[in-house]
Amino acid sequence: MRSEREVNRAIERYADTVQRLCIVYLKNHADTEDVFQTVFFRYCLSPIVFESDEHEKAWLIRVTVNACKDWLKSFFRSRTVSLEEIIELPSEVPQENRDVLEAVLSLPAKYRDVVYLHYYEQCTAPQISEILRKNVSTVYTLLTRAKERLREKLGDGAWTIK
Repeated sequence: MRSEREVNRAIERYADTVQRLCIVYLKNHADTEDVFQTVFFRYCLSPIVFESDEHEKAWLIRVTVNACKDWLKSFFRSRTVSLEEIIELPSEVPQENRDVLEAVLSLPAKYRDVVYLHYYEQCTAPQISEILRKNVSTVYTLLTRAKERLREKLGDGAWTIK
Protein backbone atom coordinates (compact mmCIF):
# COMPACT_ATOMS: atom_id res chain seq x y z
CA MET A 1 0.00 0.00 0.00
CA ARG A 2 1.31 3.43 -0.93
CA SER A 3 1.70 6.37 1.42
CA GLU A 4 -0.83 9.20 1.40
CA ARG A 5 1.84 11.60 0.14
CA GLU A 6 2.69 9.33 -2.79
CA VAL A 7 -0.98 8.92 -3.76
CA ASN A 8 -1.62 12.68 -3.51
CA ARG A 9 1.40 13.35 -5.73
CA ALA A 10 0.11 10.91 -8.35
CA ILE A 11 -3.35 12.47 -8.27
CA GLU A 12 -1.88 15.96 -8.72
CA ARG A 13 0.23 14.78 -11.66
CA TYR A 14 -2.13 12.46 -13.50
CA ALA A 15 -5.69 13.45 -12.55
CA ASP A 16 -6.27 15.39 -15.77
CA THR A 17 -4.95 12.56 -17.92
CA VAL A 18 -7.13 9.96 -16.20
CA GLN A 19 -10.23 12.18 -16.35
CA ARG A 20 -9.79 13.04 -20.02
CA LEU A 21 -9.25 9.41 -20.93
CA CYS A 22 -12.37 8.40 -18.99
CA ILE A 23 -14.44 11.08 -20.74
CA VAL A 24 -13.24 9.84 -24.14
CA TYR A 25 -14.30 6.29 -23.29
CA LEU A 26 -17.38 6.81 -21.16
CA LYS A 27 -18.79 10.14 -22.44
CA ASN A 28 -20.38 10.66 -19.04
CA HIS A 29 -19.15 12.72 -16.08
CA ALA A 30 -20.71 10.57 -13.36
CA ASP A 31 -19.19 7.38 -14.75
CA THR A 32 -15.90 9.22 -15.16
CA GLU A 33 -15.86 10.07 -11.46
CA ASP A 34 -16.54 6.44 -10.52
CA VAL A 35 -13.78 5.08 -12.74
CA PHE A 36 -11.41 7.86 -11.62
CA GLN A 37 -11.81 6.71 -8.02
CA THR A 38 -11.35 3.09 -9.02
CA VAL A 39 -8.11 3.85 -10.88
CA PHE A 40 -6.52 5.71 -8.00
CA PHE A 41 -7.77 3.14 -5.50
CA ARG A 42 -5.97 0.48 -7.53
CA TYR A 43 -2.91 2.73 -7.64
CA CYS A 44 -3.04 3.08 -3.85
CA LEU A 45 -3.17 -0.69 -3.34
CA SER A 46 -0.71 -1.62 -6.07
CA PRO A 47 2.63 -3.06 -4.91
CA ILE A 48 4.34 -2.14 -8.21
CA VAL A 49 7.55 -0.13 -7.94
CA PHE A 50 7.74 2.18 -10.94
CA GLU A 51 11.01 2.57 -12.81
CA SER A 52 10.26 6.14 -13.90
CA ASP A 53 7.51 8.74 -14.18
CA GLU A 54 6.82 7.52 -17.72
CA HIS A 55 6.35 3.97 -16.44
CA GLU A 56 3.97 5.24 -13.77
CA LYS A 57 1.97 7.28 -16.33
CA ALA A 58 1.80 4.35 -18.75
CA TRP A 59 0.59 2.07 -15.93
CA LEU A 60 -2.13 4.56 -14.96
CA ILE A 61 -3.26 4.93 -18.58
CA ARG A 62 -3.42 1.16 -19.01
CA VAL A 63 -5.39 0.74 -15.76
CA THR A 64 -7.74 3.57 -16.81
CA VAL A 65 -8.40 2.01 -20.22
CA ASN A 66 -9.08 -1.38 -18.63
CA ALA A 67 -11.32 0.13 -15.93
CA CYS A 68 -13.32 2.01 -18.58
CA LYS A 69 -13.74 -1.14 -20.64
CA ASP A 70 -14.82 -3.06 -17.54
CA TRP A 71 -17.32 -0.34 -16.69
CA LEU A 72 -18.76 -0.38 -20.20
CA LYS A 73 -19.17 -4.18 -20.01
CA SER A 74 -20.71 -4.15 -16.53
CA PHE A 75 -24.21 -5.44 -15.91
CA PHE A 76 -25.27 -2.17 -14.28
CA ARG A 77 -24.11 -0.13 -17.26
CA SER A 78 -25.92 -2.31 -19.77
CA ARG A 79 -29.22 -1.96 -17.86
CA THR A 80 -29.29 1.82 -17.32
CA VAL A 81 -29.59 4.98 -19.39
CA SER A 82 -27.70 8.12 -18.40
CA LEU A 83 -29.48 11.41 -17.89
CA GLU A 84 -27.23 12.97 -20.52
CA GLU A 85 -28.78 10.66 -23.11
CA ILE A 86 -32.30 11.61 -22.03
CA ILE A 87 -31.85 15.35 -21.66
CA GLU A 88 -29.85 17.23 -24.25
CA LEU A 89 -27.62 19.58 -22.29
CA PRO A 90 -26.16 22.74 -23.82
CA SER A 91 -22.56 22.23 -24.73
CA GLU A 92 -19.72 24.47 -23.60
CA VAL A 93 -17.62 23.47 -26.62
CA PRO A 94 -17.62 25.97 -29.53
CA GLN A 95 -19.25 24.63 -32.71
CA GLU A 96 -16.01 24.37 -34.74
CA ASN A 97 -14.35 22.37 -31.95
CA ARG A 98 -17.48 20.30 -31.40
CA ASP A 99 -17.30 19.05 -34.99
CA VAL A 100 -13.73 17.84 -34.48
CA LEU A 101 -14.55 16.30 -31.10
CA GLU A 102 -17.60 14.50 -32.51
CA ALA A 103 -15.53 13.22 -35.42
CA VAL A 104 -12.82 11.89 -33.09
CA LEU A 105 -15.37 10.31 -30.73
CA SER A 106 -17.16 8.67 -33.65
CA LEU A 107 -13.99 6.81 -34.69
CA PRO A 108 -13.76 3.11 -33.81
CA ALA A 109 -12.01 2.55 -30.46
CA LYS A 110 -8.74 1.37 -32.00
CA TYR A 111 -8.37 4.68 -33.86
CA ARG A 112 -9.81 6.86 -31.10
CA ASP A 113 -7.28 5.51 -28.58
CA VAL A 114 -4.22 6.25 -30.68
CA VAL A 115 -5.51 9.70 -31.71
CA TYR A 116 -6.21 10.58 -28.09
CA LEU A 117 -2.86 9.38 -26.80
CA HIS A 118 -0.90 11.00 -29.64
CA TYR A 119 -2.63 14.39 -29.91
CA TYR A 120 -3.97 14.98 -26.39
CA GLU A 121 -1.35 13.26 -24.24
CA GLN A 122 1.58 13.87 -26.63
CA CYS A 123 2.67 10.24 -26.44
CA THR A 124 5.08 8.98 -29.07
CA ALA A 125 4.31 5.92 -31.18
CA PRO A 126 6.68 3.72 -29.14
CA GLN A 127 5.00 4.88 -25.91
CA ILE A 128 1.55 4.22 -27.39
CA SER A 129 2.67 0.76 -28.49
CA GLU A 130 3.68 -0.05 -24.90
CA ILE A 131 0.47 1.34 -23.42
CA LEU A 132 -1.84 -0.40 -25.89
CA ARG A 133 0.39 -3.46 -26.26
CA LYS A 134 0.57 -3.14 -30.02
CA ASN A 135 3.47 -3.17 -32.45
CA VAL A 136 4.97 0.30 -33.18
CA SER A 137 4.28 -0.07 -36.90
CA THR A 138 0.66 -0.92 -36.06
CA VAL A 139 0.40 2.32 -34.10
CA TYR A 140 1.71 4.31 -37.09
CA THR A 141 -0.77 2.55 -39.37
CA LEU A 142 -3.68 3.24 -36.99
CA LEU A 143 -2.70 6.93 -36.78
CA THR A 144 -2.53 7.21 -40.56
CA ARG A 145 -5.90 5.53 -41.04
CA ALA A 146 -7.47 7.65 -38.28
CA LYS A 147 -6.24 10.84 -39.99
CA GLU A 148 -7.73 9.64 -43.29
CA ARG A 149 -11.09 8.98 -41.64
CA LEU A 150 -11.05 12.37 -39.94
CA ARG A 151 -10.25 14.08 -43.25
CA GLU A 152 -13.22 12.30 -44.82
CA LYS A 153 -15.56 13.38 -42.03
CA LEU A 154 -14.31 16.94 -41.63
CA GLY A 155 -13.36 17.75 -45.17
CA ASP A 156 -9.86 18.41 -46.43
CA GLY A 157 -9.97 22.19 -46.73
CA ALA A 158 -11.43 23.29 -43.41
CA TRP A 159 -9.29 21.14 -41.10
CA THR A 160 -5.69 20.17 -41.40
CA ILE A 161 -4.51 17.19 -39.36
CA LYS A 162 -0.78 17.10 -38.91
